[in-house]
Amino acid sequence: MNIKPLYDRILVKIKSPEETTKGGIIIPDAAEAENKPQEGTVVGTGEGMLLQDGTTKPLDIKEGDVVLFNKYGGMELSLGDGNYIFLKEDEVLGVIE
Repeated sequence: MNIKPLYDRILVKIKSPEETTKGGIIIPDAAEAENKPQEGTVVGTGEGMLLQDGTTKPLDIKEGDVVLFNKYGGMELSLGDGNYIFLKEDEVLGVIE
């Protein structure tokens, strides 16, 4: 299934949480829900923000960027190969370089 975000929206594949710590301790499912992931890879972007004069401002974020986002922003969806979230560009907190 191909999904193309519109305007200033981006589609981010959520990084799956670590199941064990560096010391080898297994993290239970309840703890994973509390520590919801806040990092992911951009897999799709829209054309840009539609301005009032009808022009489009291109996005600063591009496909392949690893981004940080707010725990409770956007709209999540599950597809066959993982979990994704739709965000507006202004909901992204930063790009990891």
